Amino acid sequence: MRTKILPFVLCVAIAACGGRESPASTSATGGTMVVAVPADAGTIFPPQVYEFLGAAVRDNVYDRLADMGDDLNTVGDKGFTPHLADSWDWSRDSLSVAFHLNPRARWHDGQPVRANDVRFSYKIFSDPKVGASVSPEISNIDSVSVRDSLTPVVWYKQHRPESFYDFVYQIYIIPEHIFKDIPPDQLRTSDAARKGIGSGRFRLARWEAGQRIELVADTANYRGRAKLDHVIWTIVPDASAALARLLGGQADFLESLPVDQVHLVDSSKSVHSVGYPGLQYAYMGFNLVDRKNPSRPHPIFGDVRVRRALSMAIDRRAMLQNVFNGAGRLSYGPFPRGISFADTTLALLPYDVSAAKALLDSAGWKELSPGATRTKNGQPLRFSLIVPVSSRPRMAYSVLIQEALHKVGAQVDLEQVQGNVAGQREFKRDFDATLHGQFTDPSPSGYKQQWGSAGVPPAGQNWFSYRNSAFDALLDSALATADASRMRADMRRAFQIQIADAPAVWLYDIPTIVGIQKRIHPQPMRPDGWWIHLADWTIPPNERIDRDRIGLGGTTP
Repeated sequence: MRTKILPFVLCVAIAACGGRESPASTSATGGTMVVAVPADAGTIFPPQVYEFLGAAVRDNVYDRLADMGDDLNTVGDKGFTPHLADSWDWSRDSLSVAFHLNPRARWHDGQPVRANDVRFSYKIFSDPKVGASVSPEISNIDSVSVRDSLTPVVWYKQHRPESFYDFVYQIYIIPEHIFKDIPPDQLRTSDAARKGIGSGRFRLARWEAGQRIELVADTANYRGRAKLDHVIWTIVPDASAALARLLGGQADFLESLPVDQVHLVDSSKSVHSVGYPGLQYAYMGFNLVDRKNPSRPHPIFGDVRVRRALSMAIDRRAMLQNVFNGAGRLSYGPFPRGISFADTTLALLPYDVSAAKALLDSAGWKELSPGATRTKNGQPLRFSLIVPVSSRPRMAYSVLIQEALHKVGAQVDLEQVQGNVAGQREFKRDFDATLHGQFTDPSPSGYKQQWGSAGVPPAGQNWFSYRNSAFDALLDSALATADASRMRADMRRAFQIQIADAPAVWLYDIPTIVGIQKRIHPQPMRPDGWWIHLADWTIPPNERIDRDRIGLGGTTP
């Protein structure tokens, strides 16, 4: 995936000091960075973010109590760095932790951040009417109390190795005074949610739907102002047009550079490519419930024999070579290889067209004549496949999959849509199958959210409605141990069950290669988001561009 691309070495970021800047430090700040992205954010309201742009904006506008270190350790609190909380103290039984808030922390409207905001944030994230995407991952949290105005106390149902991570990584702190009077089921679409009033080092300055999102530095932030003046995400659905903007200087950063375009970037004098470790993988996911009535199984994919047959009809290795020409990395299961508990020795369903046809026969899908679409009780074996047009690899895969499944008697209708439309359809479970790019957490808890029974909507991100009690039990077992070898063994067994159930066809690890103007001086890019340290990226004073000349001027902070 990253052949000939040198990855960033992950290192521990230096925590920015709080308070207003001294005049001597201002020469290190300034400039505008423009990021080209394929689709607009669905929402930036923290409990309901489910895609990349929404996550990037959320992580820079809102704060956690503390942030995980760059080594991505999720066990205990080792390596976590203070954000809204200066420090924390555990109870003797490890069933509660008291956080001590930074007294200088302010919301972007000037109001102080207080313990009531932390309690309110947990209330919102755990409210079923809100349907937070991380609901399955915070199920071990019992409550949040307020000791005093600067000391919230988080209480747990039981002590678990990732108790600290469960709260501070999953729950972003939101202002009670902004959201308290809005009904929970209306928060996602409220005007307040679009205003993005947080406590982060950037403030939301502008959001023009379908066009751009602009952040500006919060100049008096308690952790120090962001070093860039402005960051602008501009929406460019066409991948070729986005690359042209990067090469032409109208964009500074392209967050997903196709591997077959790397040579164009590296031959430029002003732009280069950079690979970094990622936690993303791509697959064709099957909706296991009827898209019109989720209480009933899908008329085609509700049968595991059909799902296995379609998986066995796809030559994943040949498709990988066809699309990536030797530069891709094959998926070995429902995980990216970059995750700590990845296992490339799992037994996958084999590529076997004859066996696939036999399975379809046994499931009652008959081929009445050679080359005809199979039918069962008068229903054709026909379904639609959603494909985001912004992804060149998935567009290429969709055609190859369509051809492969036609050979076993399945008719696949391709639905080519914009990325945000694909996300909305998945969110509503209004699809048959989809070519999905998954971004996972560095912990097994991410699999509760994305594949566990507790993650089936309206809460969680298990868009495919996959349910298996044995799989759920193994996830719980993996999360209950601090022993890394036992955790990996539990996850291996869970993955093997999931592979046999075939809720998806695992295709490839998504290449995490960015194109970036050489004038941009980035910080280390973390696997859970290249944008995590964005507030400390810089542009030398002599290399700053007047973005007003090209229609991308920023708003004065």
